[in-house]
Amino acid sequence: EYLFGRKTADTVRTVTFVIRSERAGTQSFLDEVRAVVWSVNSNLPLASVRTMEEVYDKSVARTSFTLVMLGIAGAMALVLGIIGIYGVISYTVSQRMREIGIRLALGAQRGDVLQMVLKQGAKMALVGVAIGIGAAFALTRLMTNLLFEVTAHDPVTFAAVAVVLFIVALWASYIPARRAMRVDPMVALRYE
Repeated sequence: EYLFGRKTADTVRTVTFVIRSERAGTQSFLDEVRAVVWSVNSNLPLASVRTMEEVYDKSVARTSFTLVMLGIAGAMALVLGIIGIYGVISYTVSQRMREIGIRLALGAQRGDVLQMVLKQGAKMALVGVAIGIGAAFALTRLMTNLLFEVTAHDPVTFAAVAVVLFIVALWASYIPARRAMRVDPMVALRYE
């Protein structure tokens, strides 16, 4: 399918023709259409000859760009969130190093220490995901014109994002948890 526009020098008028054909997109079809139009009037210029796919791509280009930028911003926010969770859990583990050393000296298993730190990270992740879902639920209606084939409050999307963010938060908590699990009790008891 081709879109044809016509402009004359003395007026600013545009006439648009849409031609449907099995041969759309071929040079021979375009040449044939030009020959037919020019057989009627050889002074008619053909401008903006495009396929319907090109017209569609141009019409959604701005929306596509906006979605790419939102995706990049979302990825940056995710990375910053991972760094933040890692930093908070690392700081908390360093503050609780004596406690961890005492637990290990009194017979706690290293797996218990790992579980304790991961629980703390999981609690933070649950609170963050709950607040994030609430905010997203309230704000997605502002982006409804950017969404295609998805509703603003799509439960599958919300659930998938919540699960991914929770797993990412646990992963960010795992590194400090492993460090806490491997600490030598004697070193931890002297830690200040």
